Amino acid sequence: MAKILIAEDDESMRETVRRALLLAGHEVTAVHNGAEALHALRGGFAAGLLLADIKMPVMDGIELALAVARDKPELPILLMTGYADQGARASGLEALIHGVLVKPFSLETLRQAVSEALAGAAG
Repeated sequence: MAKILIAEDDESMRETVRRALLLAGHEVTAVHNGAEALHALRGGFAAGLLLADIKMPVMDGIELALAVARDKPELPILLMTGYADQGARASGLEALIHGVLVKPFSLETLRQAVSEALAGAAG
């Protein structure tokens, strides 16, 4: 299974996603915003997937995706959002990200999107 880094500012969503991915057999680390995620990745955290909320304080998911795609182009990125206008901000990033999960999503949808992103990165 994969080592996944989650960047999500909402504590209940962060914990729900973290637990679902742990139960699916992944190793999961969760942080509060994009700046913390970028700091971890630049500090040597060896993630196999980045899962980030689009709307976060300090550094949002779009800024994070752009920075990670530049620094670590091999790292698959999935974004998530609960806001339609934020999801539209991700259009044009198809070459950099593996998709956008729209909240609320089922745990099965989450697991499927993660599996597809990991499979796409490996193949």
